[in-house]
Amino acid sequence: MTSDDAAVELPIDGELDLHTFAPHEVKELVASYVDEAADRGIWELRIVHGKGTGALRRLVHSVLERHELVVAFRLADEQAGGWGATLVQLRPPRRG
Repeated sequence: MTSDDAAVELPIDGELDLHTFAPHEVKELVASYVDEAADRGIWELRIVHGKGTGALRRLVHSVLERHELVVAFRLADEQAGGWGATLVQLRPPRRG
């Protein structure tokens, strides 16, 4: 196993910074992060994708659009990163 194949342990604290990840890793990473956050009872997320060309933002948004636990998402306000970050609202589990 090479160091590229080693699993990276991410803190699940409601904020995911994608700057250190390769674009090909992002789709699976975002979906897994959403799942894990929901499992831990974290319903509001901030995903930092950077401003750049917008390609990474579009990829993140396409994943969020399809994810069953995502209720809504929007670009952050200036204090939370502006258009370089996306705020995500997850669906709490149904009770009963």
